[in-house]
Amino acid sequence: MATERVNSILKHLSPGSPLAAITSKNPDDVVITLALRTPLCKGKKGGFKDTSVEYLMYAILKAARERLGFSPDLVEDICMGNVSDGKAAYKARAAALSAGFPNTTSASSVNRFCSSGLKATADIAHQIAAGSIEIGIAAGTESMSIGGDNLEEPFDEEVTKNSQEATDCMMAMGWTSENVAKDFGLSREVVDEYAAESFRRAEAAQKAGWFDDEIVPITTKVKGTDGQVKTVTLTKDEGIRPGTTAASLGKIRNAFPQWGPVTTGGNASQVSDGAAAVVLMKRSKAIELGVPIMAKYVGTTVAGLAPRIMGIGPAVAIPKLLKKHNISLGDVDVVEINEAFGTMAVYCRDFLKLEWSKMNPRGGAIALGHPLGTTGTRQIVTGLSELRRTKKKILLTSMCIGTGMGMAGLFVNEQ
Repeated sequence: MATERVNSILKHLSPGSPLAAITSKNPDDVVITLALRTPLCKGKKGGFKDTSVEYLMYAILKAARERLGFSPDLVEDICMGNVSDGKAAYKARAAALSAGFPNTTSASSVNRFCSSGLKATADIAHQIAAGSIEIGIAAGTESMSIGGDNLEEPFDEEVTKNSQEATDCMMAMGWTSENVAKDFGLSREVVDEYAAESFRRAEAAQKAGWFDDEIVPITTKVKGTDGQVKTVTLTKDEGIRPGTTAASLGKIRNAFPQWGPVTTGGNASQVSDGAAAVVLMKRSKAIELGVPIMAKYVGTTVAGLAPRIMGIGPAVAIPKLLKKHNISLGDVDVVEINEAFGTMAVYCRDFLKLEWSKMNPRGGAIALGHPLGTTGTRQIVTGLSELRRTKKKILLTSMCIGTGMGMAGLFVNEQ
């Protein structure tokens, strides 16, 4: 590992190297000037259980508007990642207007399952790079208390009869997790050990206050068991379970006995509600406006794989993205991989030969939660905060995607 790190540093210092190109500063670079998120709250029983999707959208956009550092009139487009609400496009537009953006600021929603927040970021970044817009906001919002991503009915037989993989697109996510465990020989013990470490890291990060500069307080209303509605201000992630160990996780019954013995409610991502957002523009525009630059957007990619083992998507998307930019995992300082399930997280870590200390250093979705459309943006916010704290440079984010895909994003911290 020491040799790998020395080689990485030498790459940073070598003019004309791929890493030097990525970290260079040019007027046309697409950059992030603001990154923030709400707390992540327990689905159906947490602080956002009675909060609508449109209010969550409004709350994160209002928080972003108040912190822009320039007039909201300059924001040309907002793209909102969301998975479970078929009316998300209506709600994103209404939320933007209510949050104080003018009617000249457009809005849309995008859904690529668990990568929706990263897809929104890529869409806004690519619009800016192409000259379609100058300033945009990418966000992700999800209320899993209200919605979900389960199919309501099977696909048309004319579609499924032609392809087993088309049929496999209907597989429940828990089933695909057990497929990963079975196909790649992952034991319950190894997966529980991974999950316990995610909880430990998240607990340590929360106690140390590392999440504080990511999270904006959100005031909302919650109905109690007595039926009374009270106003609360939420400031902390709710899913972290202090003192969690592999031994305690080992006592939890398996969640999908019909498919396998490995996946449980303790070693899979939590059902959560929350939102996140990033503001993007060209470097030249940020300098013109006098706003601080947090990070440089380098690029994203997507990759497909067999739907029945969709969880290993990052193991396909990450090498593809690194190859495009001619760098290696040794050049990356923080890797945020969404812990949809402990099974896929363990597989991706081991297959990629990823240094575990770099992967989800503040814990991941097993401990923090996974609001589907939010996670892709939330990972950027968390990763940049960690790089700021540790004074490091390169962030890689990735997640698996239902129906058999993976997505990955690359960023350079400039804080």
